[in-house]
Amino acid sequence: MKIYSRICLMLMMLCIVVSGYAQQTNHPFPQNPKTLRILGVGNSFTDDGTEYLPQLLEAAGIKNVVLGRLYIGGCSLERHCKEYADSIGRYRYSKSIENKWNIVSKESTIQYGLEDEPWDIIVLQQASGVSGIYSSYKPWLDNLIAIVQKHCSNKNVSIVWQQTWAYARTSNHQEFPKYGCNQKQMYQSILFANKKMMEESIINYMIPSGTTIQLLRQSNLCDSQDLTRDGYHLSLLHGRYAAACTWFQALLGPTLNLNIQGNTFHLQDTKFEISEKEAEICQAAARLACEINWNTWMGGEILP
Repeated sequence: MKIYSRICLMLMMLCIVVSGYAQQTNHPFPQNPKTLRILGVGNSFTDDGTEYLPQLLEAAGIKNVVLGRLYIGGCSLERHCKEYADSIGRYRYSKSIENKWNIVSKESTIQYGLEDEPWDIIVLQQASGVSGIYSSYKPWLDNLIAIVQKHCSNKNVSIVWQQTWAYARTSNHQEFPKYGCNQKQMYQSILFANKKMMEESIINYMIPSGTTIQLLRQSNLCDSQDLTRDGYHLSLLHGRYAAACTWFQALLGPTLNLNIQGNTFHLQDTKFEISEKEAEICQAAARLACEINWNTWMGGEILP
């Protein structure tokens, strides 16, 4: 029965991809739209990257950005495609319309989230444990892109990739041995997998969250957990903050001509408040990561 179900899934995915290949092309970011709509399709790493994004927008005086995120813990590209085929509501779907996250549904399907708004930007990512193993992307990334293009009513949607981060040096994550339990090896594997993905897919935009975190790990903000709270999820202070700064710079810079530098939000009114100087360091790391040209980067060491 499992074999039969898998065959049915593959046939369904084949039909979607074949019908989608003719239209598989990426589109440029919108320029100064009246309303900018951004959806993240992912897992807890998507949550980590976007949790503080509404407050950064609020501090910048931006009221015309709608954010959404579809979350299943540990969800891989392959599982997203299987969830689509099953069409059972297992996603937590959250939105920020007035710069505050609210849960829309704890039992959403991926179809519902994709169709809920005419999204301008949809951000995808691989599950962290296999994000540095390019073979895990195939054929699921192409399938997921086809699903996105099929269900997003905005046919000029820009599809973007969030680069995940390497685990802490002391992480006990079950996938860490795939990289020799070596943070630098995992980081480099993610870089090379992402470069190959951008060469072989239509995706040509990157949110380099992983590089931002790796840069910060060379600063005095790095703690014993390497900016994580459990060895892989980002810390609720500098880790999540820096990742949100990266989303802001990578997406709001080219669309609304905004710059993260000088943003006055540094987790005020929360128990995780950081200093202005610490915020400046996180913002500088995000800007530096976003300055790397991911279309022409040829690999090797990129950190100063």
